[in-house]
Amino acid sequence: VHVGTGRLRASQAATEVILNVPETRVSPLGNGLQVASEDSGLSTCTVGLWIDAGSRYENEKNNGTAHFLEHMAFKGTKKRSQLDLELEIENMGAHLNAYTSREQTVYYAKAFSKDLPRAVEILADIIQNSTLGEAEIERERGVILREMQEVETNLQEVVFDYLHATAYQKTALGRTILGPTENIKSINRNDLVEYITTHYKGPRMVLAAAGGVCHDELLDLAKCHFGNLPSAPEGGLPPLPPCSFTGSEMRVRDDKMPLAHVALAVEAAGWAHPHTIPLMVANTLIGNWDRSFGGGVNLSSKLAQIACHGNLCHSFQSFNTCYTDTGLWGLYMVCEPSTLQDMVHFVQREWIRLCTSVTENEVARAKNLLKTNMLLQLDGEIYDRSFYSQGSCMLITEVCFSPILGSTPICEDIGRQMLCYKRRIPIPELEARIEAVDAQTIREVCTKYIYDKHPAVAAIGPIEQLPEYNKICSGMYWLRE
Repeated sequence: VHVGTGRLRASQAATEVILNVPETRVSPLGNGLQVASEDSGLSTCTVGLWIDAGSRYENEKNNGTAHFLEHMAFKGTKKRSQLDLELEIENMGAHLNAYTSREQTVYYAKAFSKDLPRAVEILADIIQNSTLGEAEIERERGVILREMQEVETNLQEVVFDYLHATAYQKTALGRTILGPTENIKSINRNDLVEYITTHYKGPRMVLAAAGGVCHDELLDLAKCHFGNLPSAPEGGLPPLPPCSFTGSEMRVRDDKMPLAHVALAVEAAGWAHPHTIPLMVANTLIGNWDRSFGGGVNLSSKLAQIACHGNLCHSFQSFNTCYTDTGLWGLYMVCEPSTLQDMVHFVQREWIRLCTSVTENEVARAKNLLKTNMLLQLDGEIYDRSFYSQGSCMLITEVCFSPILGSTPICEDIGRQMLCYKRRIPIPELEARIEAVDAQTIREVCTKYIYDKHPAVAAIGPIEQLPEYNKICSGMYWLRE
């Protein structure tokens, strides 16, 4: 009886927690811009503009413009010089930030709640009134070229760019966010203005806020500062460029490097597809591991147990990168040259096991871990965008630093979900959708996306022992011994 009473109290407490989650309020402006906020009563807030425009909306000639424009936003407006902008942010104790991904560009500010009006006004100013001066463009050109050199030293970033290049050949998703060097050297003010004119429209934007934010006040600020943004033209917004997946490989062999960096991926589902949640659970089932982890042989991930026991790799990380209408589901690994072949074998064996014999206990454990990670991320304890499948697909520009962090993950969650789903999915609904996944669902969905599919492969380093592509393809279906 006492156990039953305890469970009842725990259930009631959980229900109260869910009921006490602040509501996400959404209001549209006449020009199509969405205003969304969650008021948690904090003394700080995060407010930002999420724009449905990234490198996917570029072509070969202007590839790199979205990221270039992100850099130029902080270089002065018609009413604020760069110095004025930096001093104003610094004096507020605030933090102004931006990043570009393949499908989104984001500008946001973290500040005290009392400074919300100033933060919104600053965001509106840098979005709508940037001077885009020729001298600043030339200076920033050099900054981006140096940034490109830094990115090239991050082998994980390079491998993921190669993975996109081979998986989405000759399409917009196959191009990098920074763009090629020749584009960075040739982008001019007209290119930047044209990109703004084409893509910075009301229906493509979400003004999101979280923390100590009054939604009615935010809505009034939006009407005041963003009400004049252009709406969709008569012919409608430019369509999303289609991007088809190609099973293929890109290898860059360099035997002077100490370790091989390899990514394997199959085509997955887009953000709003019903199979996205099962694929997220499957991604959690594979998990991640590196040599710094304790208790490797006792981890729930079978691949982690195998990798640890056999000393097969330095690290591996599963990923599920989602876009509007497609995605990449796979694994990135860092291996010694001599263990690369065995590691690929066991990775594929685990993938096939997801299609054929995954158990209910494993799925239940993965679902709990997925829900925990989601909640911890919103608490700010795991602030890793790769969990939400942006991964190595974004580049960040910062103006100045402030320790205000609490509301940022929630604000980002609101902005991203409003662009991806056109609404903020409540946590109870998300948990219910995860809970509805069972072993049979995992087997069916993984069979659809993994079994007997030709993967995309990107590899750098001493990769002589990496199996040839046809051999990798033959490992994508069950072979009886």
